[in-house]
Amino acid sequence: MSRILVVEDDRRTAELLVELLGMAGFVAEPVSFGEDAVDRVQEGAYNLVLLDVNLPGMDGFATCRALRAVSDVPVIMLTARGGPTDRVDGLETGADDYVSKPFDPRELVARVRAVLRRAPAGSDLAFAEGHLRLEPGARRVWLDGEAVDLTSTEFDLLRILASRAGQVVDRTRLMELARGEAYGAFDRSIDVHMSSIRRKLGDDPKHPRFIQTVRGVGYLFVATPR
Repeated sequence: MSRILVVEDDRRTAELLVELLGMAGFVAEPVSFGEDAVDRVQEGAYNLVLLDVNLPGMDGFATCRALRAVSDVPVIMLTARGGPTDRVDGLETGADDYVSKPFDPRELVARVRAVLRRAPAGSDLAFAEGHLRLEPGARRVWLDGEAVDLTSTEFDLLRILASRAGQVVDRTRLMELARGEAYGAFDRSIDVHMSSIRRKLGDDPKHPRFIQTVRGVGYLFVATPR
């Protein structure tokens, strides 16, 4: 089921869009600010972003450029500014489509489906160390040509770390991103999951090829993308 991030500062409009997309079979989540949209796309797996142009702070054009700097997630701009110049500006910032308000609900859903059909299922993450490859779309992991059997939570944790290679991720935040739930600072389940991932990858915590513990903070994916 495709996940769609709705970036709309008008609460009523956001609620209507979430309801419309839900009735069409999508999972839609709203945010009000462009900065939040960029953070959410970096942290989670979304299949499409529905982006309003007239946002407070960072507007839709700037948000689209920021999204393009960190992700190839499809973007549909949705706005009352429907002039030719605005459409061109939107497409030149990296948007995949541009829909003007007021819109026909059936047309909007059709455009969402059309863009999703054109979009790849998810870009692979490949690393030279140990010839590690993650396939987000298929939720599979390969190491030296052999499939690695991870649980759903383990896969989500590894995907988040690998997508942020070279960046330290706070242990509590990492668990929240993977499972979508709040965890206490002293919850030890994250350590159990990380220990299992390391064992399945054959990773030595003292001399890690993949996951390094940053004491008192969290975890760092040290492998180099290729």
